[in-house]
Amino acid sequence: MAATSLELSTLGHRIRHQRISHGYTLDELGAIVGVAGSQLSLIENGKREPKLSLLQAIATATGTDVTDLLSTEPPNRRAALELELERAQSSSVFRSLGIPPIRVTKATTDETIESVLGLHRELQRRERAAIATPEEARRANTELRLRMRARDNYLPDIEKLAEKHLKAAGHVSGALTHRTVSLMAERLGFELIYVDDLPHSARSVTDLENGRIYLPPASIPGGHGLRSMALQAMAHRLLGHTPPTDYADFLQQRLEINYFAACCLMPETASVAFLAQAKKDRNLAVEDFRDAFGVTHEAAGMRITNLLTEHFGIRLHFLRVDGSGAISRAYENDELPLPMDVTGSVEGQVVCRHFAARSAFSEQNRTIEHYQYTDTPTGTFWCSSQTGKTPDGEFSITVGVPFDDARWFRGRETQKRATSTCPDESCCRRPDSALTARWEGRAWPSARVHMQMFSPLPRGAFPGVDDGEVYAFLDRHAQG
Repeated sequence: MAATSLELSTLGHRIRHQRISHGYTLDELGAIVGVAGSQLSLIENGKREPKLSLLQAIATATGTDVTDLLSTEPPNRRAALELELERAQSSSVFRSLGIPPIRVTKATTDETIESVLGLHRELQRRERAAIATPEEARRANTELRLRMRARDNYLPDIEKLAEKHLKAAGHVSGALTHRTVSLMAERLGFELIYVDDLPHSARSVTDLENGRIYLPPASIPGGHGLRSMALQAMAHRLLGHTPPTDYADFLQQRLEINYFAACCLMPETASVAFLAQAKKDRNLAVEDFRDAFGVTHEAAGMRITNLLTEHFGIRLHFLRVDGSGAISRAYENDELPLPMDVTGSVEGQVVCRHFAARSAFSEQNRTIEHYQYTDTPTGTFWCSSQTGKTPDGEFSITVGVPFDDARWFRGRETQKRATSTCPDESCCRRPDSALTARWEGRAWPSARVHMQMFSPLPRGAFPGVDDGEVYAFLDRHAQG
């Protein structure tokens, strides 16, 4: 196998180091080993690969051996600097800039090379930061959503992996306990540790060196999120994830760890058996599925999207919508007409005000599911919606299906019906003509500025995570 340019450069540096150490000029050493000084110069500059017989002659002349000349270690600090610069200037990141590389000569000082290397290191660091513009992030998210739609939101390999590890930990049925999650972690060589000083930018931190997964305090009410966070941290190791190469890779990894956690909290075999009985009884309901496995309403709703199409042939949609009507999470493979921007992204878009995802906010009793049929340009859909509240505001969770499949769900007898003609502007985006005539030009609202408009997209290999804060946290606990 031919040597690489870097290997030849290292070899050349080691030959030059031995020649100079013994006080030979190029011509003098060339005369001893039987080649012209110009040929030896090409070898020392990494431009030509020497034959083994020549290497043996050089080794003999300089009082060393061939294995020493072939070592991959730079012979001195200057050589190390020059080799690092050569490596940096041959990288795809540098070549993409279209800037000619610096040619190092004897007159080039070590300080100059170090300064240029500093710029290269910063260039590489910024490249690894996986910075994405909002448009790139939306496109990456849209591409991921469409890929999952094509797969009916079902990942069989992760389903099998989860059931394998649940079985190994002794889980048989019922809600997954914190104890079982701890056993799963132990089998992977990790200990779950709950701390009060977790970095604010991280949901959990895994110490790979000491085998620890740090999580928020175990006293959080309910603890649903703690099980999920621990499972997600374990999933990174089980799925063989490496630091994300770009924002799309980061999103893919996040989807996979969320999927693994859902598979553990609501195992496929038990979940399908539960849903099959509910379908037989024509009593499918997100709230029953939620309660059977001790998870949140949102987690149960999303898990249903993984299983209904794959196992029962039922196409469906899922929406999480905030109090202003903006979509924060969505999935559909039933042709529900969702609003989208020019990139095809639906996140952040406002759903029709006639959808149950928005009308549910006006219901008096929000502790139960609310049902509705909605006529749309692509057909009639039945859906179930329930609202909730977090410190960030209100939200609704909606799961729905085309009209024909409503017969399998509780709430199908609802008389509530609405009509949506979106994306027709006259449906709910264009003001009433009479009101427009009355008030146009006579109103001046003071707009509420959403600060996220000015927020940069989180940067870093793990977007939004403060590496310095995480490293300080790990160092603090490693010493404790």
